[in-house]
Amino acid sequence: MIKFSINKNAFQNALRITKQAIGSKVTIPALTKLKIEVEDKGITLIGSNGQISIKNFLPADNKDANMFISNTGSVLLEAAFFENVVSQLPEVTLEFTEKEQKQVVLTSGKSEITLKGLDAEIYPHLQEISQGESLKIKVKALKEIFSETVFAVSTQENRPIFTGVHLEILPTGELKAVATDSHRMSQRLLPLEQTDLKFDVILPSKSINSFKNVFTNDEEEIEIFISGSQMLFQNETISYYSRLIEGSYPDTNRLIPKESDYTLDLVFDVAELRHTMDRARLLTVMTTNGTVKLTVTGDSVVTTANSPEVGSVHEELTALSKEGADIAISFNPEYLIDALKVVKVPEVRVRFISNVRPFTLQPKNDESGFVQLITPVRTN
Repeated sequence: MIKFSINKNAFQNALRITKQAIGSKVTIPALTKLKIEVEDKGITLIGSNGQISIKNFLPADNKDANMFISNTGSVLLEAAFFENVVSQLPEVTLEFTEKEQKQVVLTSGKSEITLKGLDAEIYPHLQEISQGESLKIKVKALKEIFSETVFAVSTQENRPIFTGVHLEILPTGELKAVATDSHRMSQRLLPLEQTDLKFDVILPSKSINSFKNVFTNDEEEIEIFISGSQMLFQNETISYYSRLIEGSYPDTNRLIPKESDYTLDLVFDVAELRHTMDRARLLTVMTTNGTVKLTVTGDSVVTTANSPEVGSVHEELTALSKEGADIAISFNPEYLIDALKVVKVPEVRVRFISNVRPFTLQPKNDESGFVQLITPVRTN
């Protein structure tokens, strides 16, 4: 029967990471539990909600954990309750002791708490991924490509493929990430060092959002493996599994205009354009169509928004450069604000074809690596 002592903070941090995969709304009751496996070499914490699974290994020689293992074994505990109990323990060190009938006693200082556990055998078997060819990539690079695309996924479950980010390794050796909800699109290309792994998959947005909380060291390198309907992200201690969304993602390359299509090219200061859209949005949220109108006439660039109930806004924008024809185009300012949030440089290039065709945003001087599209709204 299990018996070990461990530094509470190190154990709590491992619990926090593993709990990212444990949900309350699951069809299999065992998946609300945390699985704890104790071996001589260390402690493995396992959590899953059926879509995401995490195996988090704390090695016995981890200096921060200050771990001492007396007896090995495995047990299931109610995940949320167990984490709350551990966080409230009074001392730096906690002792974990398994008693008869899977009861667990936690001791810390003068505090002793008994928890009811379950046999680990009832926990569903997690699908393993054979670790063949892999892609090695920095956590920071992956987080960037995720944050620059995931905001554009659809929240509508009736078309599941659009609720994830399309990830593909191109013949050019680049990792391509695309997300769209059919009103806007964001595409990012990332040059890779040599990799033998080739894939074309759709990763759920929920998995991406959890990923950011699981891998916290941006400078470390992780490995990516693919097997059937699963994707595995792995470092030395954490194995993060995600189910993939089935289906074929549409060819979004055809949505990106050719250079010859554009009729108007503007460059703006990112911060000024975003603040202008923030002010316009104050009115658009009060109206049914919720649009802002951008009117370009000669050297004049003006944004307007009207709300019959609240009032109107009229604001002149400074274009750092302008080439091309005049235009009057209406769109949802929320989409432009979201797009500007992930532009990391001070200036953004906005290009238009017509008032009924999607317009594009790109960081200035970045011609191909990062492009976003926003579909205009037709107004009377």
